[in-house]
Amino acid sequence: MDIYQKIDQLAKSIHDETVALRQDFHTYPEIGWFEMRTSAIIARHLTELGYEVLTGRRVCQADCRMGTPDPDALSAHYERICHQNTPMEFVSEDIRKGFTGVIGILRCGEGPVVALRFDIDALPMTENPGCDHRPTREGFASRNPGWMHACGHDSHIAMGLGTAWVLMQIRGELHGTIKLIFQPAEEGARGAKSIAAAGHLDDVDYFAATHIAPDNSIDDGDITPGTYGSLATTKLDVEFQGLAAHAGGYPEKGLDALQAAAHAAVALAGIPRNSGGMSRINVGTLHAGSGRNVVPDHAVMELEVRGETTEINTFMAKRAGEICESAARMTGCTCGIRVVGEAPSQVSDLAFVERIRDMILRHFPQYKVSTVYNSKNWGSEDIGFLMERVQAHGGQAVYMRTMTAMPSAQHTTAFDLDEKALDKGISVFAGIVYDVMNHSMLS
Repeated sequence: MDIYQKIDQLAKSIHDETVALRQDFHTYPEIGWFEMRTSAIIARHLTELGYEVLTGRRVCQADCRMGTPDPDALSAHYERICHQNTPMEFVSEDIRKGFTGVIGILRCGEGPVVALRFDIDALPMTENPGCDHRPTREGFASRNPGWMHACGHDSHIAMGLGTAWVLMQIRGELHGTIKLIFQPAEEGARGAKSIAAAGHLDDVDYFAATHIAPDNSIDDGDITPGTYGSLATTKLDVEFQGLAAHAGGYPEKGLDALQAAAHAAVALAGIPRNSGGMSRINVGTLHAGSGRNVVPDHAVMELEVRGETTEINTFMAKRAGEICESAARMTGCTCGIRVVGEAPSQVSDLAFVERIRDMILRHFPQYKVSTVYNSKNWGSEDIGFLMERVQAHGGQAVYMRTMTAMPSAQHTTAFDLDEKALDKGISVFAGIVYDVMNHSMLS
């Protein structure tokens, strides 16, 4: 039997198990840096398969993690996972402290190093409780209030674990080293930078990842082998500090932090557009004050900027910081600015994209390649840090899309997906690994 046919048959043979995994992760979603149960289950599966497994501080460089949660919140979630069928023997002290994420390594002798990335975090959303929503109707809707897999990362994890199993079945045909990176905290662009900084990509020759996407989008196939141009972004928390005073009796003794934040919010919208490409600015939240008769002494603003290129995003972030600091000075207040997430723009290597396209056309004809096989991306994605790290030393990287039917758009409370996408994702990932390990195009 042709090895690619064997890979596809292996992927389909574990369809029920892969779906069960996806639905289990959907039932117990965990947002960024809280992925304790998720990491433990991934680590258990990879260990049982025979992979070398890295967890805890061995995955992410501590000082490059962004937007990390309060220790008390982590402790509370740890208590919760103790009652959610978690393999507690895989929950280390590091994982309890929010050092989530897992890397599985399979060494198959001499050959190229191939890395595959799968993001694992959920979103802070409340899932649709209506019976018209399949996860609710079939009993696998979120049991963690306020958290939901509304972007499909649950399916990415299942693809990753399914790929891990298939690769182990064809291990004798592989030549090189495989790294399966299960990345925490993609949402908010908080996790990838710390994985890159830890050096895991520094010896990688080929890097591939995918994101599920709606099949009614501009992509007209089952697989889009490459994407480019995701918006670079910076996420900022800005804290304004003033001085409280009685608003009726001694207003002149106060320094109004709310006023400073309001001035900043209005001025931020006036950052000039950029001739080099598109830019974005959004103030998402503003919390301030303690009562109608008290001059507000504290305000916190959450905002983000984006740019078509990393350079435009840098311009936007610099101007946003200057505006916030100027608004604070204008009102006699102070402000502190904290970067809680960031991502550069990303670009797939066209030679690798075309190689994957040709492999699918030749060996997986049952899966259609999108007509535009290197498509412009949307939104922002911190995968750019991982891709840049590989490309910096001459390696090649691609970020694909895997299409599937969706009853509702991603990042909505009614999100779900057609789980047949899991099979083709596993087949393509395993096919890529086999192809580059047996026909490397790098000297």
